[in-house]
Amino acid sequence: MPEKKTFEQALAEHGSFVTRAQGVSMQPLIRPGRDLVEISQKGSDRCKKYDVVLYKRDGKYILHRILEVRPQDYVIAGDHQIYKEYGVTDEDIIGVLSAVIRGGKRIPVTGKNYLRYVRLWCGLYPVRKMLRSGKAAAVRLLRRIKK
Repeated sequence: MPEKKTFEQALAEHGSFVTRAQGVSMQPLIRPGRDLVEISQKGSDRCKKYDVVLYKRDGKYILHRILEVRPQDYVIAGDHQIYKEYGVTDEDIIGVLSAVIRGGKRIPVTGKNYLRYVRLWCGLYPVRKMLRSGKAAAVRLLRRIKK
C-alpha cells in the first residue's frame, strides 16, 4: 500500500494537489464531501485580502479566507463563520486555493463569477454577523423562557 503524503509533501513534489473538501466552515462556496478543492503552492509574495489559504493549527488543516492583511500576520475566517482568527502568519500558510471543482467543472479563483461571489459574500460579512449574533441571542432567550 502506498504511503499517504501530507499536503506539504504533495505541494513540494507537484506544486499543487486536489482533495475532497471537508467541514462546513467554507460554505456556501465549498460544499463538504461533494466539492473538490485545488490547492497550489504559496508564492514568495504575501497573500492578498480574500485569498483562501490552507494552514495548519493544532495539527489540523484549515482552509479559510483572509479578511485583513496586517504587517506581521493575517486576520482569517471561514465563509460560514462570524468569528475572526488572528495571528496566522506566512509561516503557517501551506498553500492557496486556486480552484473549486464542482460536478466535474473547475471554477478558478480568477473567474468572474468567483470574484463576484467574493465581493458579495465578504461585503455582507457585517450583516451576516449581525444576523447570526441576533439568532444566537434569540435562541438563548427562548431557552431561558422555557425554564
